[in-house]
Amino acid sequence: MEVTTQAMKRCDLVKAVGRVDSATAPKLGETMDAIIASGRYRIVFDMSGLDYMSSAGMRVLITTQKKCRQYNRGEIVLAVVPERIYEALELAGFLPLFKFYDNLPAAVGHF
Repeated sequence: MEVTTQAMKRCDLVKAVGRVDSATAPKLGETMDAIIASGRYRIVFDMSGLDYMSSAGMRVLITTQKKCRQYNRGEIVLAVVPERIYEALELAGFLPLFKFYDNLPAAVGHF
């Protein structure tokens, strides 16, 4: 899995390519934690390059959302979610916890 970040004026864009599983989820978590530690709490997660996300990856999303929403500072929004990952998030009951966008400009524009 490759993870890239881009700091924008109002939010940070995180893009992951490949598979998020128990071996690669800690790297994604470290990336999200580094953004939060720098005092930025508005994150757009571009999922267009993901082939697979395990429960470990979903745990990273939940943990990041909790940290971002603490004290109403911000949130993480999910952009261009592949259909199979969206279905897995739906089965896990995570849909009410996140905002979903079909394209990056709309997701970035949310902030």
